[in-house]
Amino acid sequence: MEQALERAQQLIASYDDELRRDLPRGAEIFDAHTHLGTDIDGMTGQYEELLAMLDRYGNAKAFMFCLDEPDREPGFRAPNDRTLEYARRSEGRLVPFVRLDLTHDPIGEAERCLDLGARGIKLHPRAQRFMLTDERLAPVFAIASERNVPILIHGGRGLPPIAEDLARLVEEYPTVQLIIAHAGIADLAGLAGLLGGKEGVFYDTSVWSPLDLLDLFRLVPPEQILYASDYPYGQQPASLLLSVKAAKRAGFDETQLRAMLWDNTAGIAAGEPPPEPSQPTGSETFAQPLTFARIHQYLSMATPLLWTRQTDTIGVLGLALNACYEPNGGHRGEIEQIKELLLSARDLWRDFQDLEEEGEKRIAARATFRLVHIADILAVTTPA
Repeated sequence: MEQALERAQQLIASYDDELRRDLPRGAEIFDAHTHLGTDIDGMTGQYEELLAMLDRYGNAKAFMFCLDEPDREPGFRAPNDRTLEYARRSEGRLVPFVRLDLTHDPIGEAERCLDLGARGIKLHPRAQRFMLTDERLAPVFAIASERNVPILIHGGRGLPPIAEDLARLVEEYPTVQLIIAHAGIADLAGLAGLLGGKEGVFYDTSVWSPLDLLDLFRLVPPEQILYASDYPYGQQPASLLLSVKAAKRAGFDETQLRAMLWDNTAGIAAGEPPPEPSQPTGSETFAQPLTFARIHQYLSMATPLLWTRQTDTIGVLGLALNACYEPNGGHRGEIEQIKELLLSARDLWRDFQDLEEEGEKRIAARATFRLVHIADILAVTTPA
């Protein structure tokens, strides 16, 4: 087991070299979505690990806020204090956001933390169980407008359609710069239809599937896109590989790519007026070799099994591996990369089920997922 895990970690690390080939020369990275702390689901974001992740890519900064912490009551006060302390330790590299719970004096907590140095507000309607019709949201947007700080709001899984209610808040508070997390996949078409091209509204790229980003990029101008990892849920090099390869596949030029990676987020952090949106890039259709489509299909089936640490009783990883032996239309290099990743994932997945210690099992399952994720990114973003 130790040998399989070590091999997996080395293989994942080797994709730093591929990532550096994809990044523009001397590119700066500003991650718009990271967490530090311990979530009630057991996920942990560690200060030293996040800083080391930023260090790997040169000049890098991040927006940072707490997770849904066990000691979040009342009103995230203790986790917010830790967020502010992490930011002070980082000497400006981590830009702190105050996380709010609408049931516990959100305006008082926002004012307290903004006075102490917070530079933005984080809202999570799924975790904190509120709707976007909640009348307590208006004062939050009002204080963000008054203090000229952005709001980052969860827009990922677990939500009903949110576009119309969010658009009403944007219209009522037009000076607030709003970041919709996870590409707004909870209501992507609705959000893009109402807020695509809207100055001061942004979408972060913290998703699992490159297909989500390719769809977003064809609906929303590049000036509205912010690179984001969702650390610790998102890890490197996969998070950057996903965003950069999808952006290139969508036709981003180097200026647009650099803006996604740094300029757009840095402008928000500095309180600058938002850039004027241009036009979306990308295509309404998506073409890929059938071999890669089959691989993607099976890896998509594997993902929820890995998230819940189940055994591969269906044999989906074996089906993805089997597809690697098909004729591939000249993509032998990419197929060999995917095959190597999946063979390593197969060995880990088989072995970690026998582990008894929960921490060790979590580490092995997460490494298996990371291998599968990189393989899927390659499968989806390899052009026809």
